[in-house]
Amino acid sequence: MLGPMPLHVRGNPGDVAPFVLLPGDPNRADWIAQNFLENVRTYTTYRALYGYTGTYKGLPVSVQATGMGCPSTAIVVEELISLGAQTLIRVGTCGVFSDVLKAPELVIVQGSVANDGTTRQYLGGLPYTAIPDWDTLEALVHSARAEGFPHQVGLNVTEDAFYAPQANQATRYAAFGALSVEMESSALFLIARMRGVRSGTVLAVVNKVGDSEFVAPELIQTGVERMTRTALEAFVRLAAKTGETRSPDR
Repeated sequence: MLGPMPLHVRGNPGDVAPFVLLPGDPNRADWIAQNFLENVRTYTTYRALYGYTGTYKGLPVSVQATGMGCPSTAIVVEELISLGAQTLIRVGTCGVFSDVLKAPELVIVQGSVANDGTTRQYLGGLPYTAIPDWDTLEALVHSARAEGFPHQVGLNVTEDAFYAPQANQATRYAAFGALSVEMESSALFLIARMRGVRSGTVLAVVNKVGDSEFVAPELIQTGVERMTRTALEAFVRLAAKTGETRSPDR
């Protein structure tokens, strides 16, 4: 049973498609909707959490900005699920720990170290492994391969404080196999598991951790285009597998 309009994602039941892309940046949400979807309509702009629903290859898809960090992401994910979201894929950017990965390559996240406060509050301090569901992970990997986009699949670190005084804390995890760092995936994975929906993350590389600047804008844009296409094609694969092709009610 879908609930009433949520407090932050000001959509009505039926506005949100079962398949949802989650960029952090509201401007990127707008760009994705206008460049990848057809028959786009806006269902929310409240607090600049821009939300759009359209179709991709005939499949209903929503694009919803989350803002930066796990606290905002957790609110948005909880409310999207209350509006009927069933598969949520984060499409964002990341820093990487070595020179092996370079922009515009992608990181498809196999699991995320939950080094954030939001998941700790949900879990009450319990240890936890934040991972996407297998079907979504598999669909992302197959889609990246089919599109010919260079990528790696592996461990990510989710952190809260971009400007923490302890410089580059996340680099400690590189010795244990971590590829990348960002600020949202662990909360997405945890809440999706709790609420019984699917989730995944594909990231575009934008810098090496410790660098003072991001890579050239054209490389970032290429990575964003590739990760968006990868996620959308993953939705198409999942829909074909599960039969989830219904349109949002209107």
